[in-house]
Amino acid sequence: MILPKERDPRFITIRRGGTLTDSTHHLLALWAATCAEHVLHLFEQASAADTRPRQAIKLTRAWVNGEITMQQAHKAAFAANAAGKGLPDAARFAALAAGQAVAVAHVAAHELGAAAYAIRAVRESVAEIERNKIGQNECQWQRDQLPDAIHELVLDDQKLRNHLCWSMFTC
Repeated sequence: MILPKERDPRFITIRRGGTLTDSTHHLLALWAATCAEHVLHLFEQASAADTRPRQAIKLTRAWVNGEITMQQAHKAAFAANAAGKGLPDAARFAALAAGQAVAVAHVAAHELGAAAYAIRAVRESVAEIERNKIGQNECQWQRDQLPDAIHELVLDDQKLRNHLCWSMFTC
């Protein structure tokens, strides 16, 4: 479970009583898509014919551009998540990262899910002795991709929810 019981108003849209603007929501979605796309090859190595996670990442960007509805994005999240069932952990976590990325359209706080699952994917792709190092490298790479406008927001969210995200944000 990556979402807290009490929702942070910074990740709730203004329309629903929070403080999240559309532009910030879009930046969170794009960053989540970038994190998921960075590890997508781990899924595609295991299941090259299944395009659902790649499609979810594409639809994340389509949602940001106003080309699809939130409901269409939400549906794509379930498809991407289902694509990982029965696969090795690295591939499964990469699919879940894609599902979390497109789910940001529905719930902005899924941005950390995409990042955390991406880190889990790379950790599972190497020998156990290398997992901490590669996980820290992926975490830092993700942070380097953060746009200035959401940098502090995401870093603060990582501190607050790191324990809910398997402590993946200790880079």
